[in-house]
Amino acid sequence: MQTTQKFNWPDFLRKVAVIAIPVALQNLLTTTGSMVDTMMIAPLGKNSVGAIGLCAQFSSLLFAGYWGFVGGGMLFFAQYWGARDDNGVNRSYGMTLLCMMTVGILFSLAAVLFPETIMKIYTDKENLQKIGVEYLRIVGFAYPLQVYSMAMSALLRCTERVRIPLYASIASVATNIVMNYILIYGKLGLPAMGIRGAATATVIAAVVNVTVVLICGRINRHPHLFKIKRHFRWNGTFVREYFQKCFPILCNEILIGVGNMVINIVLGRQAEEAIAATAVFRTLEGLVIGFFAGFSNASSVLVGKCVGSGELRTAYDRAKRIVYLCGGFIFLICLGLIIFNKPILTVMSLSGESLKIGTGILCIYCVAAVIRMCNWTQNDTFRSAGDPTIGTMLEIAFMYLLLIPAVCLTGLVLHAPFLVIFLCCYIDEPIRFVIMHTHLYSGKWIKPVTEEGRAALPGFMESLKRKPC
Repeated sequence: MQTTQKFNWPDFLRKVAVIAIPVALQNLLTTTGSMVDTMMIAPLGKNSVGAIGLCAQFSSLLFAGYWGFVGGGMLFFAQYWGARDDNGVNRSYGMTLLCMMTVGILFSLAAVLFPETIMKIYTDKENLQKIGVEYLRIVGFAYPLQVYSMAMSALLRCTERVRIPLYASIASVATNIVMNYILIYGKLGLPAMGIRGAATATVIAAVVNVTVVLICGRINRHPHLFKIKRHFRWNGTFVREYFQKCFPILCNEILIGVGNMVINIVLGRQAEEAIAATAVFRTLEGLVIGFFAGFSNASSVLVGKCVGSGELRTAYDRAKRIVYLCGGFIFLICLGLIIFNKPILTVMSLSGESLKIGTGILCIYCVAAVIRMCNWTQNDTFRSAGDPTIGTMLEIAFMYLLLIPAVCLTGLVLHAPFLVIFLCCYIDEPIRFVIMHTHLYSGKWIKPVTEEGRAALPGFMESLKRKPC
């Protein structure tokens, strides 16, 4: 039976920092790049800003399509890494990469071949549709590259090589900014391409990202990234267990992605000032999510690794504390956004009614974000420990039974003010927090996939005065 020991805060904080800081910096760089993109596109007009924001929602649907495999893959990566099972890591990565690339290629084909259909789904305004079609036809070529780099980054983070994705992001963001300047405005003797230039810069940056990850991984002699023959050595038992764990996460991400698409369709049918303000907000939202991703990845790795190695009490103690750390840091980030909201929104081309709406959006979001990011951290913690079900059930249920009806009712039937519609996007977060926090303290989310973890489970559950799940 495992015994409860005094929690080692210094060691815990150091390990969180080693993972969370590089991931947060990487996402901060990406968000900064997106902010610079928005500012560089702003002189083309608010319609261009709004159209690119709508295209970003299609990219978010792509994210939902492959993130289920990222979540499931990280579950296996972290636990097998903790158990020092190299074959387990290799075959998990191969399965994850195959599934993710399938999604990336399908979305790429949709963006390149059917951009008009996509834009008509997201907005009924023809001027925004025309701009978005030009952008999607080119940026679609970046999707498979972005998915490939995400798969590699997930593996590198779970095997505690978090600096490599950071280096790749630095190179990618720098490339994107420089190429935006050259291609959007026609510098160095090249023609001004406008929106098409921004899309081309994104594709070039995606190529750089993948290239840097591969080069750094080779120099670092990563033990799993290049073991291609070992990536696809699967058997029926492994494939069955992989999809059993991934299926709830995949359903969660796809259904939430579709739900968010419905919400974005409603938002895309509001006034053009509101659409522009929302596009700018999505960029700033990436700043908050970027810091959250650092804690999420730290939680997945530190908790999943302990579960895989059989240190279940340590995993349990870490999980409880990392949720509060996440909430505290996200609160500080949101406080900064509220204090400096006007100069930030003004720099990103908002003025007049758009500025007022943007300010209101930030005030609502900054209150909701702390609770939302704590919910996401708990869900990612459950997944890495082997329980992908509870968070999925709650998120899907609240999305379809509460959020979508509320947004559609206020936006399409009652034609309520935009900020009322936006507020309805977050009304479920406090309720889910209470339910998920109760589950967190129960310990029932610890469900190992390794022999070491399974052997330690009865003693751990007995220490919590619970029966094994």
